[in-house]
Amino acid sequence: MKWLKAGNTAVVTGGAGGIGLESARRFAAAGMNVVLVDRKTDALKSAEAELSSLAGKIVSVECDVSDMAAMAALRDRVDQEFGAVHCLMNNAGIGRMGTKPWEDLDAFNSLVSVNLMGVIHGCHAFMPGMLAHGQPAAVINTGSKQGITRPPGNYAYNLSKAGVLAYTESVAHALRQEQDCQISAHLLIPAFVYTPMISAFIPQKPPFAATSEETVDFMMSSLDRGDFYILCPDNETPRPLDEKRVQWTADDIIKNRPALSRWHPDFEDAYKAFIED
Repeated sequence: MKWLKAGNTAVVTGGAGGIGLESARRFAAAGMNVVLVDRKTDALKSAEAELSSLAGKIVSVECDVSDMAAMAALRDRVDQEFGAVHCLMNNAGIGRMGTKPWEDLDAFNSLVSVNLMGVIHGCHAFMPGMLAHGQPAAVINTGSKQGITRPPGNYAYNLSKAGVLAYTESVAHALRQEQDCQISAHLLIPAFVYTPMISAFIPQKPPFAATSEETVDFMMSSLDRGDFYILCPDNETPRPLDEKRVQWTADDIIKNRPALSRWHPDFEDAYKAFIED
């Protein structure tokens, strides 16, 4: 990772806790300047204080990623203080309890505005400058396995993360068309990770949940290999099981099965046999 070096700058949204903060720790430990972006003022200040003991300059900025004007202002501030950005990690996300797909439109709009539009706003704000400076750089967008297999129960979250998947694939393809481009795009696909977003619903960490540290360990190794799809394991779901679930989901279209057949009673035995094969 040529961009991961002292003096370079990383911008991490959702950087006050969880995967974002752990990623920021790794970037700061490598000597990078880190801009922590979040809406949680107290958590931001705590994260800034912690990381300030590491190499590089650490700045925390309270910013709503769903607001493009706020993201443009963030870009201008970063440009003024640091100049070139070498790592953009669009990681900010929120979760809500599931509703029926025809209910609670306000909650849907709120979730999509952060989880999907926050990623898009980050790329629109920072990527033109990253392309212009011409140095090695990376864009890391945080998706979810739920954006791939789309289990019932939280259609808004699934849709937002499916959008991040499609958008990041488009970013990666478009970068390949840029002449002499040194920016790589990556989709981080965490497993079930016990983060502050999850602890709001589940007070104690389940034994099968991955930690932010484990997730970022896997992410850094994947980035070093140049992986686009960073499909993370947890303590319950190894990669072969993830691959089976993804394959079954894709086969719903190919085999003309009912939507989300993995959870359809008529396909319960077939799915079980497929997984056990």
